[in-house]
Amino acid sequence: MRIRNLNSFIKVATLGSFHGAATQLHASQPAISARIATLEEDLGVKLFKRDQSGTKLTARGRQLLPFAERLIAISNEMKAQLQDDAPQQGIFRIGIADTVAHLWLRDLLEVWREQHPLIQFELTIDLSLALYKQLEEHQLDLALMVYTGQAIAVNTQPLSALPQTWVGSEHFAKSGRDMNIAALSQCPILSFPAATGPGKHLQELFSQVKEKPKFHTSNSVSGLLAMAEQGAGIALLPQPIVEEALAARRLTRFNVDPAPPKLKFCCGWRKDEDRLLPQLLADSASKLVNQIIRD
Repeated sequence: MRIRNLNSFIKVATLGSFHGAATQLHASQPAISARIATLEEDLGVKLFKRDQSGTKLTARGRQLLPFAERLIAISNEMKAQLQDDAPQQGIFRIGIADTVAHLWLRDLLEVWREQHPLIQFELTIDLSLALYKQLEEHQLDLALMVYTGQAIAVNTQPLSALPQTWVGSEHFAKSGRDMNIAALSQCPILSFPAATGPGKHLQELFSQVKEKPKFHTSNSVSGLLAMAEQGAGIALLPQPIVEEALAARRLTRFNVDPAPPKLKFCCGWRKDEDRLLPQLLADSASKLVNQIIRD
């Protein structure tokens, strides 16, 4: 499917005329007709109908139009970005989940600034729930956040999946480090707010026990880590966050049955975004983060 044929389709659809499209594209009317015919053959559908009132889109043509416009915009963006005399510039707004900022923000910024030296990155560190909302409300251009499932208005691309570990002070290990959920519920639980993905997981996990634990919440992974080290409770945190504290014996690992799932992170940007830059930044972020994890 050639970009030139899509561009001709958009012109005919916009102007309602093969002749008008030919004039604007500096081509003959038979050439425009041939391009549309090739596109219809490629797709196996009829795109236009002609009657006394002029040239109109069929139902399939109306369905194709927004996709064609998006592909042309991406093509133009790609060409512009690959031209040495037209580098990307301006302000680009990125939302970062607290865990992502804690683990990888410095390395991400270093790579992004090297790849796009004229871009000014405006960062927001917040809960993933808030980042999704800010994306949908056009307050952010890209977000690196906890994956909570497909969103209607947001494209998502996997970033990483981190194992999680239950940790707390040695004080909670008097009866041993192996626990089931019922035994764990007797301890204070340190958690992200209940409305977040990790918070919802813990609420669901403890829904099966009669006596619910006492929850202490924080929207900061650093805050939860500090609270765990100070003996305020037991926390479920991404393993890379707690490795140093475990090695220094400031925290103790607890083996809880069932084992916790991995915490998934993703890159997200709006589906109506017509620039290629969010995809490029998401690709470089995924590549960098997975390289760090492998190393």
